[in-house]
Amino acid sequence: HLHIAKDIPVAGGMAGGRADGAAALVACDALWGTGASRDELLAICAELGSDVPFSLVGGAALGTGRGEKLTPIEVGGVFHWVFAVADGGLSTPAVYGEFDRLTAGTEVPEPAASPALLAALRSGDPDALAAALGNDLQPAALSLRPSLADTLAAGTAAGALAALVSGSGPTTAFLVPDEETARKTADALLASGTCRDARVAVSPAPGATVAGR
Repeated sequence: HLHIAKDIPVAGGMAGGRADGAAALVACDALWGTGASRDELLAICAELGSDVPFSLVGGAALGTGRGEKLTPIEVGGVFHWVFAVADGGLSTPAVYGEFDRLTAGTEVPEPAASPALLAALRSGDPDALAAALGNDLQPAALSLRPSLADTLAAGTAAGALAALVSGSGPTTAFLVPDEETARKTADALLASGTCRDARVAVSPAPGATVAGR
């Protein structure tokens, strides 16, 4: 019997299901006493899904390949976030399909790490990080769920430094300057009626671990 304690919504564009996979793998490794190395566990994670290795490692990392090849990134401070959970899910394949439709006929550049983003993480400066944030899937998610624009606007009006769709959505993420603003922004988002729930979080955060160890 495995008990997983987490607070990441499934089908919300936050790899919630893949986090379950990483937690189950860590739990089975402990339960069965396999003695598997971190590299062996990461190899299994990569077979389970592109986001699963990061859910095991946590912290901050640059993903290459399918996203499963991770390089740790230095972070110079704690960042405060608010996540607004929307009603219902948003199909990841549908969002990628809409991205393909919206970008048809245009040249999509090879992915590359943003120097400004990496520098902002190293400095721990939330204003610098806010200026460097972006999500290429956001126009596609907004095309399929236009109501998310209202959620983004509500969070920005409440004091968020940056507002963006999380992954393929429909969860939206808000970077805020401090813990107090995070609480106020979460309350404002709930009061706006543009989301089902709002949760505060900090980063970087650890990956899946066995409780009590």
